[in-house]
Amino acid sequence: MPSALPGDPAAAGTADETAEAGAAEAPAAGRSGGLGRSSALMASGTLVSRALGLVRNVLLVAAIGTTGLVADAFDVANKIPNVLFAILAGGVLNAVLVPQIVRAYRAHDTQQRLDKLLTLSGTVLIAISALLTAGSSILVGLYTGDGWTSPQMALAVSFALWCTPQLFFYGLYTLLGQVLNARGQFGPFMWAPVLNNVVSIIGFGAFIAVYGPAASGTVDDLTQWDGPKIALLAGTATLGVAAQALILVVPLWRAGFRWHVRFGLRGIGLRSAGQVALWTFAAVVLEQVGVLFTTRFASEAPRAALAERFGEYAGDPGAQGVVTGLTVASPEAFADQLTVAGNAAYTQALMIYLLPHSLVTVSIATALFTGMSAAAHAGDVDRVRRDLSRGVRTVGVFTVFATAVFAVLALPITKLLVPSVGAASGAAVAQVLVAMAFGLVPLGGMVLMKWVYYAFEDGRTVFWIQVPGTIVLVGVSWLATRTLDPQCGWSASAPP
Repeated sequence: MPSALPGDPAAAGTADETAEAGAAEAPAAGRSGGLGRSSALMASGTLVSRALGLVRNVLLVAAIGTTGLVADAFDVANKIPNVLFAILAGGVLNAVLVPQIVRAYRAHDTQQRLDKLLTLSGTVLIAISALLTAGSSILVGLYTGDGWTSPQMALAVSFALWCTPQLFFYGLYTLLGQVLNARGQFGPFMWAPVLNNVVSIIGFGAFIAVYGPAASGTVDDLTQWDGPKIALLAGTATLGVAAQALILVVPLWRAGFRWHVRFGLRGIGLRSAGQVALWTFAAVVLEQVGVLFTTRFASEAPRAALAERFGEYAGDPGAQGVVTGLTVASPEAFADQLTVAGNAAYTQALMIYLLPHSLVTVSIATALFTGMSAAAHAGDVDRVRRDLSRGVRTVGVFTVFATAVFAVLALPITKLLVPSVGAASGAAVAQVLVAMAFGLVPLGGMVLMKWVYYAFEDGRTVFWIQVPGTIVLVGVSWLATRTLDPQCGWSASAPP
């Protein structure tokens, strides 16, 4: 069952969700003077960003599709920096550095502390991003199965070389945004992802104008993917994240904030990082293990279907065309065969699946968290219990309804939210969405329970809750790859 706390990896791969991973620290409740106005400004930024994110996704699907060689290769490459940032944000930035930024504004040597924190963080981000970019081939190999061909692997690595530097800009966005939040300037942090989506919309639109849409049927002809074509697609994704981070320099500069490069560890409070931060980091890393194996299993699905149907002829271009969408050499006899969902289709289904969760469950949990934290610190267990009960009942009613809607109307919803998806690919994504839908109710309950433990500053229990969840996720997924028919599904000519 996917997980989707703010900063959790389930949403990895989408710009809006990854931005929220860096925004997991809520503004201080003590700023009551303009908190209502600030909250409205932040909420409106999130709403606009999500709307533009849907447009961005429609254009991306129109450019490379949701199934096939290129869609799966780009999905892995673009997911890598998102997953890495989820670990970095959950374990180091939000749990350790961000609280020190807030504390720095309460100290007498604010500027010196901030300079040291930002210099240290920026140096670490540059070093990690450079190292992981250089190791892009290793990272891609971790997230893909043995069945990928050399040309597809080479394309995925080329995409990753362009996409992995996003890690630095996501980290910079979080650091600068938290400085703004600490200064009481909440709006820019939540509105910056809007620029990310605008840049991506322009870039993906230009890609379609220059190279044509996926519907032309040549997108999976890997011989056509040269340097400029790769750079335009993957470079657009990274340029959007860079713009999202760098735009925050403007409001900081206008407010009079200046960052001076200053090295040093003394006096910045890193020793105060508690056990909660360490256990939170461990839980996030464990979740990423589940994401890694899920992506790896999903990436092997098309190849498994090829091997099942065509046996020793699975490597034939005509056979590959049936499953991947490469119509150049597809025999007419197989024109109506189904398209197999791979890791890119899984990501598309996950994006749809998380919409009601992020709009309702996370909103309710966030609203209740402040009160639960105050009650937990005061030892008022009855109030915590009442808040949890109210949250579970409210979320339960909504998620039961959302589950029924997804289970019955998966295909129409997929076509509504991703109108550029093809008939066969839409059916493949809808299948995955139906399977995911039954996890909405327990996901909502799990998120609320985790936040209760966080209210009591108990990160250890959250980690141990994650252990069986990850074991079940990986174990059941592996078992499914060994026992279920890789070809089962709806055909393009026979919708469910």
